[in-house]
Amino acid sequence: MKPSDPAINALATARSVLLEPWGLSESDAARALGEIFTHSVDYADLYFQYTRSEGWSLEEGMVKTGSFSIGQGVGVRAVSGEKTAFAYSDVLSADALLSAARTVRSIGRQGGGRQKALAVPPPAAHGLYAPIDPLSTLEAPDKVALLERIEAMARKADPRIIQVMAGLGAEYDVILVAGSDGRMVADVRPLVRLSLTVIAEQNGRREMGHGGGGGRVGLAYFTDAVLRSYVERAAHEALVNLEARPAPAGEMTVVLGSGWPGILLHEAVGHGLEGDFNRKGSSVFAGRIGQRVASKGVTVIDDGTLADRRGSLNIDDEGNPTQRNVLIEDGILRGYMQDSTNARLMKTSVTGNGRRESFAHLPMPRMTNTYMLAGKEDPAAILSSVKKGLYAANFGGGQVDITSGKFVFSASEAYMIENGKITYPVKGATLIGNGPDAMNRVSMIGNDLQLDSGVGTCGKEGQSVPVGVGMPTVRMDGLTVGGTAHA
Repeated sequence: MKPSDPAINALATARSVLLEPWGLSESDAARALGEIFTHSVDYADLYFQYTRSEGWSLEEGMVKTGSFSIGQGVGVRAVSGEKTAFAYSDVLSADALLSAARTVRSIGRQGGGRQKALAVPPPAAHGLYAPIDPLSTLEAPDKVALLERIEAMARKADPRIIQVMAGLGAEYDVILVAGSDGRMVADVRPLVRLSLTVIAEQNGRREMGHGGGGGRVGLAYFTDAVLRSYVERAAHEALVNLEARPAPAGEMTVVLGSGWPGILLHEAVGHGLEGDFNRKGSSVFAGRIGQRVASKGVTVIDDGTLADRRGSLNIDDEGNPTQRNVLIEDGILRGYMQDSTNARLMKTSVTGNGRRESFAHLPMPRMTNTYMLAGKEDPAAILSSVKKGLYAANFGGGQVDITSGKFVFSASEAYMIENGKITYPVKGATLIGNGPDAMNRVSMIGNDLQLDSGVGTCGKEGQSVPVGVGMPTVRMDGLTVGGTAHA
């Protein structure tokens, strides 16, 4: 690798932030791993992390709160068969490392002999984002001014907007992974996000709209053009809903908009394709590789290698390079998302999807940026093909049962389609269905794939990680829509 290689630069940064200030070195990491391997384990690793984060929030015309935090520590893991032992410390020292290592090595006491650690070459460096500290890319007065600027834009968007709330967050994250297989890899991860909520009022009725975005960039990303796009999105949603009628209920054709509606794909299909659920047989997709699980033309990708995206990573939280993984290809299930443990137990390859919220959490298979590839249909032609149905342009919350695949999603912006045309907005529409069944109801796929603006956060087993979603405009036939009016 060349001296300018991102992997080398990240490793140098990680040493200067996570090891040297505390008198630690690679030899201390090796000693801790050796302490674990005095008993029988299959694999062990150390996950060092330093995180500095900052947040500002605006409400009622002023920036009312600001926060700043620093967190650091190390997680120590030992894996033997299906058993995992884990300990962590928020103190970085040689003694703390050894104490954690001695705590987790007990998992190997019933094992049948120490497993040999094999050296592995360092992973290829992606260099998907600049290794910057986004907190330092704007001075504090400029961060306040940024929020005041978007608030002014929002209030000018329409006189019916009576309240504006905005938040700005930035995070600088440095991680270092030392594995018993000989790997020593690092990543420097910037992350910023700006969120906007507006409340509009008309004739005593109030409605809310949301906008925002971000990515693995600096705060200069939030130009006036970007801020205007967030304002337009939030104001449009709120003002449309001021005119919305009660949504009908019943079985009907549903057209999903492009972009953020990919959250339905993330929840209804993506979680069910994570390796741990399939290894345990609890996913509705378990044991179905090579089988049809969606309509022809449906191709679903999880890709952690998209430049500057919120869900992207140069390496995952086990030190494996992220990949572009084809999960469903032309309707056929091709594979699952895997971390190291589940890949080993399922006798398959890792996919770079081992993720954890922090050093105090165990890694598990998680999504990165999950989306459906575009088709060939003009979105206008998709809408014009529907005699009567629902156009779900944007989504709010939702939930899914991994075992059954059943999901419920609420549309934050939706319209009725009548005789091929959008007629009037509706409120209170929920989509109810089963993930695999819904994917087999896809009958038209638009050519307008869009990814979300950079706001997604995924929760699983109490851990939250940043993710991305996306999809083109899609027609789905015979979905159940919950509402408050008769269809």
